[in-house]
Amino acid sequence: MHRDEIYRKQGLGDTSGIGQRCGLILVDFVNGFVDIDQLGGPHIEAAAQASVPLLQTFRQRQLPVAHTRVVFADDGSDINVFARRVKPLQRLTEEAHGSQIVEPLKPAPGELVVRKQNASAFFNTSLASWLLLHQVDTAVVVGCTTSGCVRATVVDAMQHNFRTIVIHDCVGDRALEPHEANLFDMRQKYADVMSRDAFIALLTSTAKGHADD
Repeated sequence: MHRDEIYRKQGLGDTSGIGQRCGLILVDFVNGFVDIDQLGGPHIEAAAQASVPLLQTFRQRQLPVAHTRVVFADDGSDINVFARRVKPLQRLTEEAHGSQIVEPLKPAPGELVVRKQNASAFFNTSLASWLLLHQVDTAVVVGCTTSGCVRATVVDAMQHNFRTIVIHDCVGDRALEPHEANLFDMRQKYADVMSRDAFIALLTSTAKGHADD
């Protein structure tokens, strides 16, 4: 039996759609994860560039935007198991160049910057409560890496009962195989997966529909 047939037969791959208010979560688009000589890859850089028009769309519509950074203490006092396994993470301190959000996606005033030390943007952070405060019911996730922090964030977004959308051309990984495998799996169980342009068109049509209500 073909893979897709198995998933369809078991009732997977449904959608949750778009709700009343979207919030954008940009996961770890920092210099260290975009740079292929540090923790990044060419697909991550392309995803960051593709995210610029999406971020502009959210800003134009005055929709909530949250950015995440991995940040550890300069003296290493808060190093956790994650950073012990992936030692280059220990260099991502508050002032380190590698931990700074890439210039084209630099946060604007009023946008949340989440400092995190684990994969999920929700784990031990204020992100969920901030989204709820801003009446967000749909989490739109972009960033890196698809198989790591993006996936963890998507699973937690769904577990917080946010409708969740992954923009597939705005997420990236170090290799295509984990990128594609995790997009497939997230699409089956945790999130709607669509292109940037398709999402922007959907957001525009939905906004018009809400305005007519």
